[in-house]
Amino acid sequence: MVYRRTHQVVKRLAARRNAILAAARDAAAEGGMAAVQIAPVATRANVAAGTVYRYFPSKADLISELIADVSRAELTAIRRAADAAPGPSSALAAAVTTIAVHVVSNRKLAWGILAEPVDVDVTESRVASRREIAAEVETRIEAAVRAGHLPAQDISLAATALIGALHESLVGPLAPDDIDDPVKLRDSVQAITLFALRAVGVLDARARGLVVQAVMPVMPVRRELGALVG
Repeated sequence: MVYRRTHQVVKRLAARRNAILAAARDAAAEGGMAAVQIAPVATRANVAAGTVYRYFPSKADLISELIADVSRAELTAIRRAADAAPGPSSALAAAVTTIAVHVVSNRKLAWGILAEPVDVDVTESRVASRREIAAEVETRIEAAVRAGHLPAQDISLAATALIGALHESLVGPLAPDDIDDPVKLRDSVQAITLFALRAVGVLDARARGLVVQAVMPVMPVRRELGALVG
């Protein structure tokens, strides 16, 4: 007779897997990807190291799934913000603002997801996560072009360029050192959103209006980001 897992067993296994991923995320947020090691993550998740290996056969598997998990959460937030906007241009502004806030709300984790050197190969997961976010931005640009709010352009190239600008300016080695200050953080998010809108062809006055209207989401990782809402 084939054994079938009960609903409770499935829930318990999923909860344990989520706890391991949450522990890995907390480790990366505090110490970068170098801190994502099996034994410390197991301790954080209150499980045995062997249990971690049962869900993630290698460190590469764990980090790859961490990248995918963080990216899925970001993508959900981007879509929610954009879908709540009143029009295609506002949706684009909301999407860009949400990406920027996600990046600056936890720069160490964002850098780990994007480009921090690690001793295992997670290239595939990193590229997939970027491709998904860029595709969402591309969708928002395309909608604004179709509505006549933006000029015709290479939408795929524009979306990729915007993602690159957001990452490089907010989390890369050239990002400002004092961006953790809530006021400067808010100003940086608004400035990069304004830049992004201008870059795809939104006229300056309209772009400024969209930036003012965009609601900055409150991120759970950094409670002080509540000061950004408004």
